[in-house]
Amino acid sequence: MLYRTFGKTGRSVSILGFGCMRLPLTDPAKPETIDETAAARLLDIAIEKGVNYVDTAYPYHAAVPFTPGQSELFVGNYLKGGKRDKVYLATKLPSWAIQTREDCDKYLNEQLTRLQTDHIDFYLVHCVMKQFWGNLKNARVFEFLDSAIKDGRIRYAGFSFHDELPLFKEVVDSYPWSFCQIQYNFMDEQYQAGRAGLEYAAGKGLGLAVMEPLRGGSLTGKIPPAIQNLWDQAEIHRSPAAWAFRSVWNHPGVSVVLSGMNQEKHVRENLEIAETGLPNSLSTAELKTIEAVRNEYRSRMKVDCTACKYCMPCPAGVNIPGCFSALNNAAMFEDIGAAKVGYRVFVGEGKASKCVECGKCAVKCPQHIPIPMKLKEVVATLEQ
Repeated sequence: MLYRTFGKTGRSVSILGFGCMRLPLTDPAKPETIDETAAARLLDIAIEKGVNYVDTAYPYHAAVPFTPGQSELFVGNYLKGGKRDKVYLATKLPSWAIQTREDCDKYLNEQLTRLQTDHIDFYLVHCVMKQFWGNLKNARVFEFLDSAIKDGRIRYAGFSFHDELPLFKEVVDSYPWSFCQIQYNFMDEQYQAGRAGLEYAAGKGLGLAVMEPLRGGSLTGKIPPAIQNLWDQAEIHRSPAAWAFRSVWNHPGVSVVLSGMNQEKHVRENLEIAETGLPNSLSTAELKTIEAVRNEYRSRMKVDCTACKYCMPCPAGVNIPGCFSALNNAAMFEDIGAAKVGYRVFVGEGKASKCVECGKCAVKCPQHIPIPMKLKEVVATLEQ
């Protein structure tokens, strides 16, 4: 296993981290039914091979989204058997539930009990977004983090992020964070914090944990023939998963890449890929192959939206760029199911079906997109 220094923490973390968001289930229709025997086996393999970063969160494996899940409980039971000192444990403050300063302590103390430990190594403010950011600041979350570090309940403070670059920079600059966690892969270099955010945080000395390196499996699942042909033409033959992981590890600012592994073959494959995940190790030809694949995926986009937001705000409340991003994802990766999940989570109340066809957006669009017409396609694809 290769290791990298985790930013300001100075800790040496494995470049592959074990994400406990998608553990094996006894009932695939019920996310709360973790197959604890199978999940423990996967963690055993990973830890034996040098993985020392285990990531969970308050709502992972919940029956209802954003409620207490089973992941922390499972991880706590698993680690108490003599493994707690072998790994760095990461979990997250549920930002959507925080209204007061007291809430912060309440949830952390509950998580310490659920995880059966007296401290969290890497504690993140979960899912920082505009809709939660104001409440977090009003609840004096920074004061809470300082206090929790001082009394030893957490070792290092960070945040995970799901919004846009300007807010990301604001958050980075708002507190002396030790690390942060962002979504990043070769298709998401311009998405959310993106590569600019990655480089901004790394430049400030923050450790970088990357989630969704395989984009929820869309970069490794059903690969369109044209994409597979491009991978096959490369001088060095790798699996799509290997290309995706290596493209992220190639960035020297990235410390640890999280993978939600729920099959033994995935754990072993990812461990093998990690053996060569050195920074700046991809050749010019390899980077060109990745660029060609990226361009092929993008050629499948249904809407040539650049998310400039000249169309916003929509008088009817439609999240126009978010709707088009979800539609493009459905087309690029040929995975309607995953696109629908992303649509529900990230578009939220700004659904395309709210469009009243006033036309104010279309006249502002520099790409001359017939926005109301395309929003109908979003409805037909993602809301049916």
